[in-house]
Amino acid sequence: MTNKFFEEETITKNDLFFICYMVERVARKIHQSNAYVIDAIGYENLVREISLAEVLHCENPEKVQDDWIDNYKLKSGNFYIENVNRELVDKIPTATQMGKVYSRLILQTLEEGEDFIQGMIRVYHSKIVSIIDDYNTSAYYEPSYILKKAYYAGNFNDI
Repeated sequence: MTNKFFEEETITKNDLFFICYMVERVARKIHQSNAYVIDAIGYENLVREISLAEVLHCENPEKVQDDWIDNYKLKSGNFYIENVNRELVDKIPTATQMGKVYSRLILQTLEEGEDFIQGMIRVYHSKIVSIIDDYNTSAYYEPSYILKKAYYAGNFNDI
């Protein structure tokens, strides 16, 4: 994927990870799903953000998070990903950890001719996201190749 602002620069896997991490941070802050965040920001704005990711890495993540919420007029919801059964879960994964989970899944399932943002939109709208994001299960903790198989199967039962 080519950088929107600097055509001689290529968007990297680290840029994708940063965007996935920020989507996770924003979603947690406003109590919405990741799919809501990417849909509300939209494809063109996500291309813009991933093109700026190398610079945004140096910013305070809270500032970037708050800028996204303000700039894209993201609304608060009632999706509390941190609501878990404390008998099953003593520590939920961090936004950084989930950014890694999703960026790996996007990269492993990237289709021919698809850019990172198209892959991100596809993955965050897949059937297995609700399972991965249910921290009462251990799905998010599965190795990448298991998540990839589950993605293509559409569930974790048929892999």
